[in-house]
Amino acid sequence: MSRTLCQQCQRPTIACICNFICKIDNRTSVLVLQHPSEVKQTKGTVALLSRSLSNCQILVGENFSQHDELNTMLAHHQALLLYPSAQAQVLSFTNNELNSTHIKHDIQSQLPKLLIILDGTWKKAYRMFMLSSNLQALKQVCLPDTLANSGQYLIRKVAKKNALSSLEACCFALALLENELDEKEVDVAKSHVDYGLYQDLLNKFAQFNQFQLSFRPSTN
Repeated sequence: MSRTLCQQCQRPTIACICNFICKIDNRTSVLVLQHPSEVKQTKGTVALLSRSLSNCQILVGENFSQHDELNTMLAHHQALLLYPSAQAQVLSFTNNELNSTHIKHDIQSQLPKLLIILDGTWKKAYRMFMLSSNLQALKQVCLPDTLANSGQYLIRKVAKKNALSSLEACCFALALLENELDEKEVDVAKSHVDYGLYQDLLNKFAQFNQFQLSFRPSTN
């Protein structure tokens, strides 16, 4: 017997995520490169992220080197890959050259920004990065440790301590790029950080965590 699906999120009605969607008009466009194994992952956060952000697109694959749609987007944007490589520039809270109005006005810097997120386990994200020569050529950025270690992703086991979900990483990066964060707030009251435009979505994400945990069998 087939399960009844929600007409909006296309999930079984018992697992519908529509109540957690929070519409946000993000100023920086987002592109999620999703590993095929994540597409049907019910605990994944990209479905919630993409339905909440007005400027968000998903491309599925593993090797994107010859991906025509991606390469066209790269040619028309100032692309930033959120990936903690050895060459990654740490996004700062203020006066970052990536979000400053005083950056050098060459052709690339005048293009609209595009934040690229890799959605997959650490191992799969690394494989996507290593297979895709066009991604390796992009400017790579990462989150400051204060934010990178503040994840609240409770519903999936991860190999790294304090690993962030794709939704958290994206919201944190957008808040920094769009000057929605105050460094003093983060240092003084880490547990009560206000992420500005993205705070409501992060609140919904916390509720999504609890919703998913409710499906776990009781240990009592």
